[in-house]
Amino acid sequence: MEGVIICLNNALYNQQLKTEPYFDVKSTIVLFLKHTTFHGVRHVFLSGSYPRRVAWLLAFLTALALLFTWSSNRVRYLLSSPVYTKAHMVYAKRLVFPAVTICNQNILLPRRMKKPDIFNAGRWLGLFGKNWQVSPVVREALASHVEGTNNEPPWSPLSRILDFNHFLPPPRDSQPSMRQLLDRLGHQLEEMLLYCRFQGHTCSKILLFFQIFTRYGKCYTFNSGQDGRPLLITMMGGMGNGLELMLDIQQDEYLPVWGETDETSFEAGIKVQIHTQDEPPFIDQLGFGVAPGFQTFVSCQEQRLTYLPPPWGDCKATAMDSDFFSTYSITACRIDCETRYLVENCNCRMVHIPGDAPYCTPEQYKECADPALDFLVERDNDYCVCETPCNMTRYGKELSFVKIPSKASAKYLAKKYNKTEQYIAENILVLDIFFEALNYETIEQKKAYELAGLLGDIGGQMGLFIGASILTILELFDYLYEVIKFKLCRCAKKKHQRSSNNDRGAVLSLDDVKRHTPCDNLHTPSTYPANMLPHHPGQGNFEDFTC
Repeated sequence: MEGVIICLNNALYNQQLKTEPYFDVKSTIVLFLKHTTFHGVRHVFLSGSYPRRVAWLLAFLTALALLFTWSSNRVRYLLSSPVYTKAHMVYAKRLVFPAVTICNQNILLPRRMKKPDIFNAGRWLGLFGKNWQVSPVVREALASHVEGTNNEPPWSPLSRILDFNHFLPPPRDSQPSMRQLLDRLGHQLEEMLLYCRFQGHTCSKILLFFQIFTRYGKCYTFNSGQDGRPLLITMMGGMGNGLELMLDIQQDEYLPVWGETDETSFEAGIKVQIHTQDEPPFIDQLGFGVAPGFQTFVSCQEQRLTYLPPPWGDCKATAMDSDFFSTYSITACRIDCETRYLVENCNCRMVHIPGDAPYCTPEQYKECADPALDFLVERDNDYCVCETPCNMTRYGKELSFVKIPSKASAKYLAKKYNKTEQYIAENILVLDIFFEALNYETIEQKKAYELAGLLGDIGGQMGLFIGASILTILELFDYLYEVIKFKLCRCAKKKHQRSSNNDRGAVLSLDDVKRHTPCDNLHTPSTYPANMLPHHPGQGNFEDFTC
């Protein structure tokens, strides 16, 4: 017979299973429990009487429950993003003097107004009613001021030129903008500023003040740093080492009040805002008033504030996306938002708003700009959402006052400035701004709890309750890794052996059978190793025949 068909797959596979090492999971678990550094585990599973093991189990589970309870509490505390505030006083050798913006409460001077100016700004000022007619209330207000006075008040020319019966209005295209009107009709610094001193030295009226427009019209900023001007430095604190101004508010030239409009002012004096050079003035909301007849002392302290971004705080950490301001501040954000809102709704901008859009005319102020801005400020808070910057500088202020002039100085000041004593008492004020001391306060918002604190707390509780550490956790993971690795390797090896044995099934010749002698391995041994079990009984007739 040339060949014999022999299927040896089962025999060979069973032989390999007999030689495979046996993995005892129970023995490895016992070995792990004997050597682990988990406290109390060995007493639960390995030794002792049943009541003792139950007691240890209860103690271990109680400790484990306390560990998880406290750890979850610490995790929740971390996720709440707690913060605390740290204040620190820093002494400095020198400080940059802040920018000081001043505005007269009166927006324009009537004595400079001409007939075209009154015609263009009449509705905005409330002079005209319908059909461009002067309202009776205005005529009565102007007439009452003229009666009973020997000298003509500054608004007398205004009352004489209110007749527009034979007036030819200028073309609409030639109407001046509000910027042009306020620049020409507003209070001039040369007329208001009587003297200026900085650190005891006379300061230049022109070089140190920068003209700026706000909602109060034409204003002036001291030490603005604009146009490449160097910032002023103060090296001493206290009175006499800052800025001292004497101002004439020109109250006799205030625009008479004949009704209530957005531009009506019942006060006399100036508005002042102290701010950094990077922050544009927002004096109509952030300024404080200074009254005539008093010398006002303003003691300042610089405060540098640091806030945390989300989730610990709600400050804005990203750069400002604006075409007009490079440094983010609440004021800059607000003005930038007002610019976009007014340009979208009125196609023009107010005098205090940056950009390249055309300035609004007085008629556009009356019809669109003022109502739109009032609506934005009072009601539409969702349109302008300005977050607090993460780093900002502000100036704390303490104000005190003394009467000026005194009875002893009234005649001297009246003679010096060629005014009456009554005029000096009603129009002159002195503003003295200085640093209280040569220091600044840092107020920082800091994280009260971080990941390192969480790990420290959990590690301490693990050591207290179950006597474990991070290395103990690694022991557990190492054991699980070894078990899983062995299981996966064994399954892969069995799969490979099955596929190999299936491929080895073939038609063999007698010579091949003679060379292949599996019979010695297939006989059932009389004894087996202690950890080895037989996988099949002795050979049958077919195996004996092949052998």
